[in-house]
Amino acid sequence: MPSELGNLVARHGGEAISAPALREAALPMRQDVRDVIDGICAHTIQAAVFLTGVGARALINAADELGRKDEFLDALRETTVICRGPKPVAVLKPLQVPIALVSPSPYTSEDLLAALKESDINLSGKRVVLQHYGEVNAWLRGELEALEADVLEVSLYSWQLPEDTRPVVDAIALMLAQDVDALMLTTQSQAHNLFRIAEQVGLADELREALSSGIVVASVGPVCTRALRDHGVEPDVEPVNPKMGPLVLALADYLNAQDSVPSHAAAATGT
Repeated sequence: MPSELGNLVARHGGEAISAPALREAALPMRQDVRDVIDGICAHTIQAAVFLTGVGARALINAADELGRKDEFLDALRETTVICRGPKPVAVLKPLQVPIALVSPSPYTSEDLLAALKESDINLSGKRVVLQHYGEVNAWLRGELEALEADVLEVSLYSWQLPEDTRPVVDAIALMLAQDVDALMLTTQSQAHNLFRIAEQVGLADELREALSSGIVVASVGPVCTRALRDHGVEPDVEPVNPKMGPLVLALADYLNAQDSVPSHAAAATGT
């Protein structure tokens, strides 16, 4: 969402340099998808955790591709369905799929887990589908396994490198020259892809140094922060609410507190 993020930056007096670091790519029909559809239809899967509306719709479309959409939806209506926020609900509710639990705002995986622990839903010993989004949510998988759930993972799409990496390479050059004041990242995949591209052009160490000395690094939330730390970068800014708006506001507040007026902000954006 580069234009939306750029508009938010401009609204707070900054200049956004858009450098898309990932693209969403549909995955071909794989065995994990077939296993999930088989398990739901056979009622051997007792619960399903949907993290995104895109993933929920893609799973239903996969069942349709296999000629099992009606059978799948009938079985899903008898499955304990858990949604991370309103987007998967918007896909499933019109199809008369009952929703057992929806995580509260701001709809993070941490919010979903907390709500699950406070609910009367018991996943111990149950087979549970975890629908990943463009990246594998290893943290949530581990937490579900800690609740003694038998987790069956499924991925319907992935976040891959952009087809044209030149905007990211150009943004890296600006960061190395200290010609930007801040870097904003809105997903962990952006952090991984940023350094993957930097490694491809032999500038990973230089980028790590630049982001640790002078350039303000703003991370949208704890998952993105963990990814940055994996690459040796400690974020300066992380909003309480892990959304784009609060991220831009938190960055503006941080820069204003430093009596700094940002002239540029490099934004690694998802689409």
